[in-house]
Amino acid sequence: MYKIQIIPKTLHFKQPAGTSRGVYTTRKVWYLRITEPETGHYGIGECAPLPALSCDDLPDYENLLATQCKKVEESGIIDYDTLRPYPSMLFGLETALQHLHAGSIRLWETPFSEGRQGIPINGLIWMGNFDEMYRRIEEKMRLGFRCIKVKIGAIEFEKELKLLAHIREHFSPEQIELRVDANGAFSPSDAPEKLDALSRFCLHSIEQPIRAGQWTAMGRLCAHTPFPIALDEELIGINTVARKIELLETIRPQYIILKPSLHGGMKGAAEWITLASQRGIGYWITSALESNVGLNAIAQWCATLNPTLPQGLGTGLLFTNNIDYPLHIKGDCLWFNPKSPAPDFTTIQPNAENK
Repeated sequence: MYKIQIIPKTLHFKQPAGTSRGVYTTRKVWYLRITEPETGHYGIGECAPLPALSCDDLPDYENLLATQCKKVEESGIIDYDTLRPYPSMLFGLETALQHLHAGSIRLWETPFSEGRQGIPINGLIWMGNFDEMYRRIEEKMRLGFRCIKVKIGAIEFEKELKLLAHIREHFSPEQIELRVDANGAFSPSDAPEKLDALSRFCLHSIEQPIRAGQWTAMGRLCAHTPFPIALDEELIGINTVARKIELLETIRPQYIILKPSLHGGMKGAAEWITLASQRGIGYWITSALESNVGLNAIAQWCATLNPTLPQGLGTGLLFTNNIDYPLHIKGDCLWFNPKSPAPDFTTIQPNAENK
C-alpha cells in the first residue's frame, strides 16, 4: 500500500549546543519518505532519537526502523502498541502519513497554519560559561522574549544564581517569566536547599531537578517545593498507560513537558495530556533538536491544542544544513507563513558521511 524510503542525514549545528550530557556539534536523523505508488503522492517525516537520552537510541536503530517501515508498507497502518518502545520511529511515521494525507505541510487547519496566529515560545539559554550565558540572556531580552528558559547545572550554582539575579534586576516576574532546567543536576539531599535559593527569583518552574528514576524522592520534592516542578526526562521510556498512571500518581508533579519524539509520538503525547489533565497536572510541548521537518510537525500539532503557556519550539533553527521551511520567530512567537513556497524536498539526500 505504501513505499517507504529511509534517508539518513547528519545535521550540523550553527554553534555547539551544550546540554547536561555534553556538547552537540552534529546530530544524526533519519528522514522517511512515504509514497502512495498509485498516485505518487508522498509525505515526509523525521526520526530523531537523541544520543544517550531517547529510550530507542539503539545500536541497530536503522535496522529496527527498516523493520517497522516494512510492516507499515505491508499493512498500510501504524501498529501503535508495537511501536510504543520506539517513540522517535513512531513520530516519524505518524508525521509522514499526516503530511501524505494532508497533501501539504499545513498538517492541520488552525489559525497557526493559516498564518493568522503565532505560538508563544520561550527563549532558550544554552549551557555555557558565565560570560556566554550572560550574553545570550541579554540577547533574548533585547529580542523581546517574555519567557526565558535557562539551562542550569553546568557551572557553579552561585554563578547561576547571579545570572538569574541579573534578569530580575531588570525585569519583574510580570515582565519576564523565568524557567530553569536542571536536567537532573541536583541530588535528592541538596535539592530542597537549592530550590529554596532559586525561589527568591519568582520562577515559573524548574524542569527535572533530580535525575530520572527516583520516583519517591521526586514525589517528596513535588509535595514540598516552593515553586512548580516539571518532569521531562522522567517520562522517557514510560510507554504504557499503566506505567504513565503509576508515575503521575506516585510523583504528582505540577507540570509535565512533552516531546513527541521522546514521549510516544503525537499519540503517546496526547495520552500523557489526557492522563495529566485528569489529575490537575499542567503541560507544555517542546521540540527535541529536530530539523525543521520535525519542528513543523510538532508546531502544527501543538497549535491544535490551543496553547496559552509559552512552548519550547525554538530549536529547529539551529542547523547549517536545515531544510528551508516557512517557519520564523517574530518577537516571542513562532509563526508559519502559508504563502511561502513549499520546501524543496529534493534536498533531502544523505550527506557524504551517511552514504
